[in-house]
Amino acid sequence: MEVLVNNKLYAVQPETTVSALLQFIQLPTTKGIAVAVNRRVVPRPDWPATTLHPADQVMVIQATQGG
Repeated sequence: MEVLVNNKLYAVQPETTVSALLQFIQLPTTKGIAVAVNRRVVPRPDWPATTLHPADQVMVIQATQGG
């Protein structure tokens, strides 16, 4: 199935979770990352249980330091 992550199309396995997606696209799951699926924020504790569906739109935002 395909999902859109930050406007880039990815082919992932059915039943892929948010945690598995982040691992697949090699994003660290450390602090400073927020994820929204179809414009709804997914709390970090829910990432392992949140399953993606075909054509889902995922937005990953990574905090940066600076001044």
